[in-house]
Amino acid sequence: MSQRLVNWFKFAAPATFYPLAGKAWPWFAALGTALAAVGLWISFFVAPTDFQQGEGYRIIFIHVPASWMSMFIYCVMAFWAAIGITFNTRLSGMMSSALAPTGALFAFISLWTGALWGKPMWGAWWVWDARLTSELILLFLYLGYIALTAAIDDPRRADKAGAIVSLVGVVNVPIIYFSVKWWNTLHQGASVSMTKAPTMATTMLWGMLIMALAFWMYSIAIALYRVRAIILERERHATWVAELPEMQA
Repeated sequence: MSQRLVNWFKFAAPATFYPLAGKAWPWFAALGTALAAVGLWISFFVAPTDFQQGEGYRIIFIHVPASWMSMFIYCVMAFWAAIGITFNTRLSGMMSSALAPTGALFAFISLWTGALWGKPMWGAWWVWDARLTSELILLFLYLGYIALTAAIDDPRRADKAGAIVSLVGVVNVPIIYFSVKWWNTLHQGASVSMTKAPTMATTMLWGMLIMALAFWMYSIAIALYRVRAIILERERHATWVAELPEMQA
């Protein structure tokens, strides 16, 4: 058992993780593309029309998975931050840096599609609702992390500063999730719950879950692809980087 744990820990070294990420990201990208194709087909051509919102409700198949991923990715960043601070691993900061742009993208998509959905439902592009405001704060946390780590020249100091932002800001994630329960908001409650039966048709639920999986696979693929570039940049003076086939071409 201890030998297995040691074998897992060896992937914390950039030199060991780099080839693993190179082999894995194309598979996740292909799986994400296939899932997105199936999810979009179900969402826009199979799922029935909502009896209250008509065809306009279909934006939820993008909005809801994007919102989930924006929160999930920040939690993953906080996890890597905790690992980096606890074990002082270089890869942890690199992974957080690779994840942050994707998390910011999903937070922006969540807010943008929410505005498109909210205009016909609420009569306004934006309201200072608890759910919307906390999601906007999440976008600012992502952008703040990216700006802070980019402003510090020393990568190790940048990683530690970014880790603090990640760990402090993660408290906003449960606020986003529970905001519709804690405050009187315009935003509707959760359509999918672990403790209650879904409040939507089965085909709608499948479309949403498949799109969430597609976004998840995309996030893994792009993070692995991006972290390889970060590893090459930070380890460019290492001997193992100079010996890579792509560096000798």
